Amino acid sequence: MLLTLFLAIVFCAAISLMLLSAVAFIQDKKFFSSAPKEAVELLHPREQELFYGARVIGWTLMLFSFLMIAGVGVVSIWDGFRSGYDFWQFFLRFVSIFTIYKLYDMICFDWFLLCRFRFFQYYFPEVASVYNGRKYGYNIKSQLVKLFIIFPAASAIAAWICTLFMK
Repeated sequence: MLLTLFLAIVFCAAISLMLLSAVAFIQDKKFFSSAPKEAVELLHPREQELFYGARVIGWTLMLFSFLMIAGVGVVSIWDGFRSGYDFWQFFLRFVSIFTIYKLYDMICFDWFLLCRFRFFQYYFPEVASVYNGRKYGYNIKSQLVKLFIIFPAASAIAAWICTLFMK
């Protein structure tokens, strides 16, 4: 379980790195598809980099975050095979990682960074009017659907696939 907790922390760090690279360095509108439509409509395209080399740094950090996420998957599956996990052990590992990530996302990104710290609004001040006065982000319903339906279902499918290769 200690490895699963560590993998969840690495997964959260990778997603944080991805957010930082997309918002602060790359600044491309296509990365903000999960933002409210009102905010996306207000976004101005950023033709000029924040500073020279910002997009190169951003894409490098984005690639590194993808590698970290892939590493979490590889290590969690490899350790499960090595340890002789059954369906429920794989399922518990996957759903734990996803649950910790989703709670981190809801608390750190949506509540703290978006509504309290105004991280996104710092880099894109044109959307401040959409988020002003919000106590929480706009997508609580979709967040809860992911937490209670999509992630457990994906964890079950991944655990089932892993147990197919155990035999």
